[in-house]
Amino acid sequence: MSGRTGRLSTTAVLRTPGGLSLRYRPRALAVGGAAALLAVGLGLVALGSGDYPMGPADVLRTLVGGGTPAEQFIVHELRLPRLVTALLVGAALSLAGTVFQSLVRNPLGSPDILGFTQGASAGALVVVVLGGSSLALAGAAVAGGLATGLVIYALAWRRGVHGYRLILVGIGIAAILTGVNGYLLTRAPLMDAARAVLWLTGSLDGRGWANAGPLLAVLVVVTPVVLVVCGPALRMMELGDDTAGALGVPVRRLRLVLLTAAVLLVSFAAAAAGPVSFVALVAPHVTKRLTRAPGPNLLPSTAVGAALLVGADLLAQRAFPGHQLPVGVVTGVIGGGYLVWLLALERRAGRL
Repeated sequence: MSGRTGRLSTTAVLRTPGGLSLRYRPRALAVGGAAALLAVGLGLVALGSGDYPMGPADVLRTLVGGGTPAEQFIVHELRLPRLVTALLVGAALSLAGTVFQSLVRNPLGSPDILGFTQGASAGALVVVVLGGSSLALAGAAVAGGLATGLVIYALAWRRGVHGYRLILVGIGIAAILTGVNGYLLTRAPLMDAARAVLWLTGSLDGRGWANAGPLLAVLVVVTPVVLVVCGPALRMMELGDDTAGALGVPVRRLRLVLLTAAVLLVSFAAAAAGPVSFVALVAPHVTKRLTRAPGPNLLPSTAVGAALLVGADLLAQRAFPGHQLPVGVVTGVIGGGYLVWLLALERRAGRL
């Protein structure tokens, strides 16, 4: 195999003895690999820290079947499910946010803003008001997210779905659902309302394998579709529908597939950990600044999102000894601070 990189291009070509060639961006690949390693490193720290501290060597030994019975229970039953859920939720939200921003060709195209997160929250709150198990709450969150996606798509449709219409309709639906969610909270019993508020903030506390399993299944199915089947065409769609259509991209069909995939990711992520804010908005921005590459940067963004949420959850658990914060509080502070910093940079550069 041989690689070749043009002097004025950031794209490299990997050629195989069979004559196949694969184009890739070395910097984007390095960013994705570094983010994945960072997520693993933070995960080891998270598995070893807490009321029962363990060193990295002890954690690794326990993960491969060693360790005392107490260490086995703490790692495999208490800490590892939470870590895996954090990795999956971060990856799912970041991938969905990247797809949304590419489809609407707008840096604010995030499920937090377009109403999909609020739809999942509304479904969960209905179960809280009517009474139901945690499994029913997760199922209702998925149903609410999918129903919201269907409504937004139907209202935005007019000889196709274009980015600006999707944004306007999504913002309107988000505002409506925010009001509905507030009303549902007032109708819930006091204890159930407190539980719902914690869920609406976004929390990984007490998450088990039952929370991670459905999201993992969705990621296994959806991620190859987005990365391999739709990824190259998605980059062409960022040039505009007319240009993409002229290049042979089935724009309407592809947009429907990508929207469905993104809504599924957001809905199942919300079912697993609640509507964790700002990850879907911030992770794609951070990735683009790190890779300095055009296009959606799907794979590096997925790794960055996973590392971001694991780091935020570690900070939420350890920032205030004796008191754990919901991870959504930390992502909200980080995301809000990042947006303020980004706006300040844009204003200084004269683009605002």
